[in-house]
Amino acid sequence: MYGAGASTTAALIEWGMVDLLQNPEVMRKVKEELSGVLGDKPLMEESDIARLPYLQVVVKEILRLRMVVPLVPRKAEADIEVNGYRIPKGTNVILNAWAINRSADAWSDPDKFVPERFIGGETKNFQLGQDFDMIPFGLGRRICPGMPLAQKLIPLILGTLLHRFKWELPAEVKEAGIDMTEKCGVVLSLVTPLTAIPKEI
Repeated sequence: MYGAGASTTAALIEWGMVDLLQNPEVMRKVKEELSGVLGDKPLMEESDIARLPYLQVVVKEILRLRMVVPLVPRKAEADIEVNGYRIPKGTNVILNAWAINRSADAWSDPDKFVPERFIGGETKNFQLGQDFDMIPFGLGRRICPGMPLAQKLIPLILGTLLHRFKWELPAEVKEAGIDMTEKCGVVLSLVTPLTAIPKEI
């Protein structure tokens, strides 16, 4: 369980940095918020997360767009009909959470990284696992037990990385662009790991 929690969190942090490096205006807004709230405080603390609403919506967008466990296995506990299809009790069912989180029926510009979608109209309460438009941690009684940990660690790690450092891509990556090719193993991750240069602020 610890291994699964560590690998998924690490993959989400990497995807988050990829999205922020490719969206410098979003990164600028997060850094401005961090600077305004934390000031000269060198380290971000868990208690700071509640005072960083823009960072929170950025994390929500990362969770929506970057489903690191894209297929969620389940077993039907009773005979059920879904959209005209009969699913007998005991059937193994695989939910495509990646497709659900990117459904054009639920989200405008579903493949774009737009954290502002969570400010106002498209706010989703995925923590309860009952909002079926966004299920980054699965849903129902078997929702991911690591969800509370991820909800603290992801903003804390991203916030610390952005508050303490200025990030740049190496010249060759700037020129060619970040390789967004994915591989699916235990988690959905980048084939070519992200390379970025931190400069301490």
